[in-house]
Amino acid sequence: MDEALALAARGRGATSPNPMVGAVVTHGDRVVGRGYHVRAGAPHAEVMALNDAGEAARGGRLYCTLEPCAHTGRTGPCVERIVNAGLHDVVVGVEDPNPRVNGAGIQYLRDHGIAVSVGLRRVEATRLNEAFFSVQRRARPFVTMKAAVSLDGCIAAAPGERTALTGPESAAHAHRVRAWVDAIGVGSETVLVDDPLLTARGVSRTRPLVRVLFDTRMRTPTTARVLTTTDTGPVVVMTTEAAVDAWPARAAGLEAAGALIEALPRRDPALAMSRLVAYDVSDMLVEGGAVLHRGVWDADVVDRVRFYVAPVTLGRGAVPWMSDGGPSIAALGGGEPRWLGDDVLVEADVQRTD
Repeated sequence: MDEALALAARGRGATSPNPMVGAVVTHGDRVVGRGYHVRAGAPHAEVMALNDAGEAARGGRLYCTLEPCAHTGRTGPCVERIVNAGLHDVVVGVEDPNPRVNGAGIQYLRDHGIAVSVGLRRVEATRLNEAFFSVQRRARPFVTMKAAVSLDGCIAAAPGERTALTGPESAAHAHRVRAWVDAIGVGSETVLVDDPLLTARGVSRTRPLVRVLFDTRMRTPTTARVLTTTDTGPVVVMTTEAAVDAWPARAAGLEAAGALIEALPRRDPALAMSRLVAYDVSDMLVEGGAVLHRGVWDADVVDRVRFYVAPVTLGRGAVPWMSDGGPSIAALGGGEPRWLGDDVLVEADVQRTD
């Protein structure tokens, strides 16, 4: 199962909106087949592993990180192929929360005489597909809130001033993460002050990257640099119906510049996140700024917090990052810090009960 998990991780950044899945076929004490889901629309991991094993799979065992599917989507149901391969038993890491599966695959195999055990490396298998599980269970993407901060907890030297805090190692890490996620979100203030491209640079990415501009005042200029990058993925302006009604010319100008307008009935970060599922967004990186971070935090839609802490102090007059009641790594129980050059990367999961 450890090997199956490692195989599954090879699909990171390529399989969404499908989960990452790995599979290993054994016969006795030998591994006879390996496979993983390479990208959405490609054969599933179980089929890849069985193809690799050939006749050696008969009477063998399949280790699969996620419950095999029992429905027809872009590909046929994996359970039929497993039964036809003549396997003796199947070991599943975790059940598939997709309502079209959700135990049906396991039951199908058992009904056809194949022994199935579930739960080996359950924690690791679930964490591997935390984004897929978020969409299935909460109908919204897995959201990571990212901030680059100074030692005194600030994000800019002064209001409206673009401030570079972190070094090249942190930048490289941030772009590597961008290559894995489905979407990046920023607020209109970040667009106005930083004018970012919001692309994944210096890394390989095969799928379109959705960029989301949260702008309930329609302040995004049609000259924003991000609007020159629509060849790398859609740019969505997440706003409200009231804002479009108030500034119809601005909305029309943004659409003419290549943006897609998503007008919500009200200002609601939770609703906005759910709306992004239609764009095949399973995991999202919310990069800033402080107003957007406050909004998504208060809406209880943040799943992970990521800080890049720079070894500088900005002092009086600097812009604080969520100083009043925002999350702290210490309170969330973050993991071990990592050095990225002179900076420190600290992450923490937001614990939930749902």
